Amino acid sequence: MLDRKTIDRVVAAALHEDAPTGDITSLLAITEDATATAVLAAREPGTFAGADVFEAAFRLTDPRIVVEMLAHDGDRFAPGDELARVSGPARGILTAERIGLNFTQRMSGIATLTAEYADAVAGTKATILDTRKTTPTLRAFERHAVVCGGGTNHRLNLSTAFMAKDNHLAVLLAGGKDLTTELRRVKSELPAGVTFEVEVDRLDQIEPVIAGGVDIIMLDNFSLADLATGVTQVAGRAVVEASGGVNLQTVRAIAETGVDVISVGALTHSARALDLGLDVSIDVSIDLSNNL
Repeated sequence: MLDRKTIDRVVAAALHEDAPTGDITSLLAITEDATATAVLAAREPGTFAGADVFEAAFRLTDPRIVVEMLAHDGDRFAPGDELARVSGPARGILTAERIGLNFTQRMSGIATLTAEYADAVAGTKATILDTRKTTPTLRAFERHAVVCGGGTNHRLNLSTAFMAKDNHLAVLLAGGKDLTTELRRVKSELPAGVTFEVEVDRLDQIEPVIAGGVDIIMLDNFSLADLATGVTQVAGRAVVEASGGVNLQTVRAIAETGVDVISVGALTHSARALDLGLDVSIDVSIDLSNNL
């Protein structure tokens, strides 16, 4: 998902939003020939994500800026660790600083939270999944961060997989239609290779859905006891996904019911930005006397 074309498109838009006609402060306060060095440093522990995005912020601002990544996506770090070094024209470094930080702080926050969930289910067979609860236009960045933290991506978008949730089923079954019959009809019309998933919220829905030929059955907001019963009932005939009521206090118990995957919207919609800083050192003196 996160290729260079995608990175450059999104980062360029962010840079334009921040300095549509240039960074007036740096242009007036910093001489054109001034150079600087900067260190991206961790203020707290975490898991790193966004190396290529961080680099792009500086490269797209001024290709003469050199970014040396000291941490790689997926690396865990401690407070005080140096994650990257940046050197080159000072104007460009100062212009790109906030955009580079915004992206890598957000992505590292997601990776760090995902790693906490992945650690919490270690030793079970459960895999942590993200959801479509992402920031509009930033899905590729945020889902890459989930992978950096040890999670797995769910369907990319509405075009890449079939997932019927409660609202879909309410419309699909209007007029008293039979659930299994309708699901079999849908499956017969699915393009080859498209995943077929259906959500249920009661145990008595499991057999009709399994009979419809689903690949994945989502058990939504089930109690722990019902999750365990549901796993036994499905008996390997489909992948079992748990959803709803998932947090760091509950995820281990959910995993221990035997579900295959656990989807967690909080990975992307509730992760906080990690505290990273860019410490900049200007290599020449700055004279503001003529600009006051």
